[in-house]
Amino acid sequence: MFRLEKIRYKGILDIDSLKISANMVTCLAGESGSGKTSLLRLLNRMNEPDSGSVFYQDQLLDNLNPIDHRRKVTMLSQTPFILPGTIEENLQLGLELTEREKKKKAEYMKALDTVLLQKSLSDDAEILSGGEKQRLALARLLLLKPEVYLLDEPTAALDEETELKVMSRFIAEVKREKGTVIMITHSKQLADICAEKMIVLKKAKGSDY
Repeated sequence: MFRLEKIRYKGILDIDSLKISANMVTCLAGESGSGKTSLLRLLNRMNEPDSGSVFYQDQLLDNLNPIDHRRKVTMLSQTPFILPGTIEENLQLGLELTEREKKKKAEYMKALDTVLLQKSLSDDAEILSGGEKQRLALARLLLLKPEVYLLDEPTAALDEETELKVMSRFIAEVKREKGTVIMITHSKQLADICAEKMIVLKKAKGSDY
């Protein structure tokens, strides 16, 4: 799905060759500063390499419309944006920004159930805990149904038991839709259980995979 060749980026990434397969869960690991988030941002063109080439489905990213590409390859940051307002309004936000049609309330509730967020659509999103906000952002992402989910520490605010339950359900739903997950996580337990491939980035030395 992705192919990177001779990538150099700001002295952080130095990758001669790397392939990331479709319809799999790939976890990125490595010490702080090894370029994990930078790599994710290269994959959806939020960052551009200083040199080298990134291909998506055998097409050079430089030749793709970046907005269209990000609708297919969508990133969830470590601290997701939560809009002042209700949970329903937050679930609708991603759909509105990507010019997709609104969903039925039943679909919003299904997305919340998938990430084990037992809240009403009318509840105030701003008063949610950090872990609940992360789950709300995951539910919002599910509604977009991108081809690729780029997740930067999506469960950092959750305890180990909850993160396993949430991500197991989330990944099962993504796989049902034949999607791809590329995820940064510091949780060895989560990576051991969910990852089908591991990529370990080494600081200033590229990747070992």
